[in-house]
Amino acid sequence: MARYGFDDKVRREAVGAASVEGLLAYAMSRPRWAALRGARRAVAMARDLAAADPQAYTGLLSRALRTTAGLLLRRRRPEEALPLAEEAVVLARRAGGAPLVVSLACLAQVLEALDRYGEAAAASSQAAREAADDEE
Repeated sequence: MARYGFDDKVRREAVGAASVEGLLAYAMSRPRWAALRGARRAVAMARDLAAADPQAYTGLLSRALRTTAGLLLRRRRPEEALPLAEEAVVLARRAGGAPLVVSLACLAQVLEALDRYGEAAAASSQAAREAADDEE
């Protein structure tokens, strides 16, 4: 008979987080067409984990969104990358620090690819301010 308790839930979530990390790492080493599929799967898994425990897995979801946005940007699909980059920034604002700086930099790259230079400059400036604040 199967027993489902606290330890089982923690173990499943830990395996899920490791799977997301693995998918992201694998996606970064694959050809463009295969990378995107794995990254999207990682985003879906990270969304499930973050829904179950937002405090523990929101950072993981933000990283998965950033990675997927970067892959889309490399495939010259910035219009698809924009909502992912924007969501990554929203999620990273809660934590602040380095995750927010990296998310803002990703957003700036996407906006620049969309020829939205003013907004890209604003995101880059905000990233620089956050980085300076983080150093203090």
